[in-house]
Amino acid sequence: MAFQARFSLGASICAVAAANAASIPAQAQEGADALTDTIIVAGRPLPALEVEAEPVSGNASAADAAALVAHLPGAALINNGAVSGQVQYRGLFSERLAIRVGGQSFQSGGPNAMDPPLHYAPTILLDSISVSRGAAPVSQGLGLGGLVDARLKSVDFGSGDSLAPRVDVAASYRTVDQGIAVGGVAGLASDTYRVNAIASWEEGDDYRIPGGHVADSSYSRLTYGLSGGIRQGENTLTLDLRRQETGDSGNPPFPMDIEFFDTDFARLGFDGKIAGRPAMLALSYTGVKHGMNNYERRPPPTSPMQFRRTLADADTFNASARIGFGPLAIGMDGSYVDRSATITNPNNAAFFINSLDRVKESRFGGFAELSGQFGDWQGDLGVRVDRHHAKMADPLTGSAVPAMVQMLAAATAANNRARNNTTVDAVARIWREEGLVRPRLTLSRKTRVPNAVERFSWLPTGASGGLADGNIYIGDQALKPEVAWAAEAGVDLVGTAVTFRPSVFYRRIDNYIQGTPVPASMAVQIMIATMNGDATPLIFSNVDAELYGFDGDLSWQFMPGLQFDATVSYIRGKRRDIADDLYRIAPINGRASLTYGASNWSVTGEVVTAASQRKVSATNDEQTSSGWVVANLWFDWRLSGALRVSGGVENLFDRRYADHLSGINRVRDSDVALGERLPGVGRGGFLRLSVAY
Repeated sequence: MAFQARFSLGASICAVAAANAASIPAQAQEGADALTDTIIVAGRPLPALEVEAEPVSGNASAADAAALVAHLPGAALINNGAVSGQVQYRGLFSERLAIRVGGQSFQSGGPNAMDPPLHYAPTILLDSISVSRGAAPVSQGLGLGGLVDARLKSVDFGSGDSLAPRVDVAASYRTVDQGIAVGGVAGLASDTYRVNAIASWEEGDDYRIPGGHVADSSYSRLTYGLSGGIRQGENTLTLDLRRQETGDSGNPPFPMDIEFFDTDFARLGFDGKIAGRPAMLALSYTGVKHGMNNYERRPPPTSPMQFRRTLADADTFNASARIGFGPLAIGMDGSYVDRSATITNPNNAAFFINSLDRVKESRFGGFAELSGQFGDWQGDLGVRVDRHHAKMADPLTGSAVPAMVQMLAAATAANNRARNNTTVDAVARIWREEGLVRPRLTLSRKTRVPNAVERFSWLPTGASGGLADGNIYIGDQALKPEVAWAAEAGVDLVGTAVTFRPSVFYRRIDNYIQGTPVPASMAVQIMIATMNGDATPLIFSNVDAELYGFDGDLSWQFMPGLQFDATVSYIRGKRRDIADDLYRIAPINGRASLTYGASNWSVTGEVVTAASQRKVSATNDEQTSSGWVVANLWFDWRLSGALRVSGGVENLFDRRYADHLSGINRVRDSDVALGERLPGVGRGGFLRLSVAY
């Protein structure tokens, strides 16, 4: 389908350049539609610089898959550390986007989202990432905006009746952080059975910037698992098991560093027919155990009383069922999350605070979705209803905890109660798949309930659900669900040598959840926050907001062997209840690249830029940022049908810069000042080698 962007990067060799990424028309991927951008990461033997061309980017050398998604028009990276980055898409991020990894949706293990969903999608194991260009269909779950679907490598079913071996492995090295990554998939497959093992190991040191290094930014991560499937006629049964162990990893924007994440994934799925009707069933489980502290990796506090270690866990259970009746699909899905977080002092066993104590969140919903084709047009219309329930146990504290905190815990227990919400979502989409001019339109009403941190964080701490901005936050159990009304329109102009895909969007959000100053009536919370270094804490509150803007991409092959690509993204976020700007919105940004090559090799030069951001939130005391420009250079060389090598140089002119969405440094004795945004990487080379057959 020509509306889908497809890139092949050679067995996890390199990431896709944003400009190159979404702009090249290509072959359709099964299950995709015209409103989806798909980055294909696994290698395919495609000729370079044709309609299936796949120029590659040195940015894929980063471990964080969020950096790869951020290349798409409308997207930006929230740099919270080497393995803790998040994606902002058209002004939305975190749980406002529906994000799946390996077919599963799940809760982050920690209250600060040090393990956002894409933390569990190592770049070297990625097969593809799809991002819906408008609001996701109601059948794809919740979230105010699009769906980000990261698929990991696996061995697909074969075409013969005997088991045949399949291998897709890669290794990379990156000089800027001495980063090493090795991983891939190997298995056996026939037309009836498939089985494979998947594994990766990644490790990197503190990354280099012009003039020094970013202290406490190294990382370590191990992933391994098994996958299998049986296919009989039209019915397929699959089982996926995976474990990820993130070791000691630095997080300079957070008050603590990762000590460990031990996370288990399990998914059982059925895709086929029941009573002659198409059906899909799935059961999944994700279990996260997490430890973090403020004394092992970074300079420890001067007083033993300020040592902190937090232990957290989150178990997510999901179930879904969908059956088709011609053009109508009806389904049900539900989830159950059980999570906790306890703050301790390793120097005092009597000091503990259950800051999120046995929070249990459940959801059950149903949907109906109608789809069809009308001449040259395709469309779908869906409605879903969900019932949400959330409850936190009464918080407990140890005897060594300050009396003021114990009083606040008692007051929270006295007012603690279950919270229930009913939400209604609706999405209508229409588009054309063929022709030179291909319009598309999405109208939606989408909702999001407050997450556990926003709702139940009774203790003033730096836990912010991933904002990593140095502020202290407090939750509010009375928060209402966010409701977003949106219209998104665009047109794809697809010619023989030129493809141009502009889009515009407007999203009006009622009860948008954002930090606002804690009122003077909450004197105890303000005093506790002041003792922790922030005399102006924020409380998560419902406000009214709007987001609007445009984005697009251009691809022009203006002569054989030479191709120009570019993207641009502009997002404006404003409060509607007061005269202020929304917090943490990316400035206008873009990139342009020029690729020269032949059927088995290519070289690419790229310029990436972002304007200064002066439209910042006064309510949140947000800092402005300066504009920047950096250049990258890389090559790609297919030595044979199975062997491929690529490499290049990031930040060619060693420019020091910091993106507006980067987290704020909180680590002493670094070449980055306290309170300064984390800079981007300095000049460095990378090299990747892959084998796939």
